[in-house]
Amino acid sequence: MRIFRDLWWYFVQEKKRYFIGIIFLICASTCSLLPPYVVGVIVDHIQQGSLTQNILFMWVGLILLVGAVHYTSNFIWRTMIFGSAVRLGRQLRNRLYEHFTKLSPGFYQKRRTGDLMAHATNDVQAVEGTAGEGVLTLVDSLIMGGLVIIVMFFLISWELTLIALIPMPFMAWATSRYGTLLHKRFHKAQAAFSDLNDKVQENVAGMRVVKAFGQEEAEKASFREKSADVVDQNIAVARVDALFEPTISLIVGISYFLAIVFGAVFVVGGSMTLGELTSFTIYLGILIWPMLALGFLFNIMERGRASYDRISKLLAIQPEIVNREGASARPPRGELTYRIDTFTYPGQQTPALIDIHFSLQPGETLGIVGKTGSGKTTILKLLLREFDCQSDDIEIGGRSIYDYTFDALRRSIGYVPQDHFLFSATIAENIAFAKPDASMAEVQRVARLAHIHDDILGFEDGYDTVVGERGVTLSGGQKQRISIARALLVNPEILVLDDSLSAVDANTEEAILKSLKQNRQNKTTLIAAHRLSAIQHADLILVFDQGRIVERGTHAQLIQQDGWYASTYHNQQLETLVAQGGMSS
Repeated sequence: MRIFRDLWWYFVQEKKRYFIGIIFLICASTCSLLPPYVVGVIVDHIQQGSLTQNILFMWVGLILLVGAVHYTSNFIWRTMIFGSAVRLGRQLRNRLYEHFTKLSPGFYQKRRTGDLMAHATNDVQAVEGTAGEGVLTLVDSLIMGGLVIIVMFFLISWELTLIALIPMPFMAWATSRYGTLLHKRFHKAQAAFSDLNDKVQENVAGMRVVKAFGQEEAEKASFREKSADVVDQNIAVARVDALFEPTISLIVGISYFLAIVFGAVFVVGGSMTLGELTSFTIYLGILIWPMLALGFLFNIMERGRASYDRISKLLAIQPEIVNREGASARPPRGELTYRIDTFTYPGQQTPALIDIHFSLQPGETLGIVGKTGSGKTTILKLLLREFDCQSDDIEIGGRSIYDYTFDALRRSIGYVPQDHFLFSATIAENIAFAKPDASMAEVQRVARLAHIHDDILGFEDGYDTVVGERGVTLSGGQKQRISIARALLVNPEILVLDDSLSAVDANTEEAILKSLKQNRQNKTTLIAAHRLSAIQHADLILVFDQGRIVERGTHAQLIQQDGWYASTYHNQQLETLVAQGGMSS
């Protein structure tokens, strides 16, 4: 019953609907008790030869009236109880989704997408079943079972009722034992489903990679293995689940045997009439459902309990990055200053950044270069507060970024990440993602700035072209430019391009950078890149190596220093010349 205690907050919230539903459920259960009684009365009238047409019509009319009440009551309680269960599912899904939006990036680095999807689908459905079928089964089994036993005990024969109920304690012990086993096995079944869900999500998203490396057979074998595990775990659940009905049927069979044997003795002895025995056996048949319902109830409760435990553990995870108390909701603007002595990722021992100090005035462009893993993306993540500095600071306009709310900070920043995520929507909707009310003129303006407008017009449906999931129908360069257009639409004070021009050709890169320079005067731009041509126009260039700034200056100054930057620049220039020569030949 713990799952009902856990969901008590919701039952209180929906108390009116559940109360009405339970009242009409009791009414429907009560109505179903009349027909067996009427059958017994008519049997006695037949046996005594006193049945008349008026008596028969009276009882039949009463049954029809009760049937109408039973029909109406069933409609109302189903609407109230099952409707409330559906609302619980909606509320849990909304809470999960809202919780997902608050959790820090570190959470998503440790969790699998398929597992999170399983929580929001399969687990919520199981809890929803508990609040619907579970409540129905609990109330109906107790009320119906209790009413049937009361009628049998007080209106027919208390001795025969006690005799028929002798096997019931064994049934209570058996179903409790089965419920414990079911809870353990259903936990494993849900975990197996999460693994399978994650496998499907990964393979669908990465199908082009799977095909490119010819790993279709290996992935199909892996899928079959996980699918077989789901089947095995659910069969293990089904084996326990399958014990309920045979056990209950056996108990009911014993109760029937005792009722018929001792009932016959009572009839022969004259302490019962044949009609009463007939009614008693019919009532005993009605009692089968409450007994079976108890078995179903254990199944529903254990499934709901296991799923609610999984959901509760997920909701209990607190975001690592939170707003400071009293943080300003006004978007920051002004000089950007980094003051970081050291920064270490959570759970790591080696610092990712060491001695990072620099400033940028509004309108200036910062270029960030270095080897892979040197710390370029890390300083951008700190600005976006994907992670927080332990003791150091980043300031905008002379005020710490931690003194601004997330919404305020991110309204001032336009971010184009390395992984260009596009939604399964039209191109226009993808560009307008951060500003859904943007006009088509605004969308086209930023598309021109990102030099993707002509490409879009080349599509059959233009801006109404629906891109595939994650933009699979577009080239890498097209996705990058749509992402840039999306960031430019909000006209941010700070534009962050994290290696966002790597998939475009040199001429397009030069055109985009020229557009940015012309249209972003007095606004700051940060560009992390591997190709130095993307940042050679920057007002300040930082060269990173193992989390440190090893060179800094303008393009001309760094060339004169004849260090890593100069060497890399000359090598890339040579590669470009060779490529152009190869093309011309």
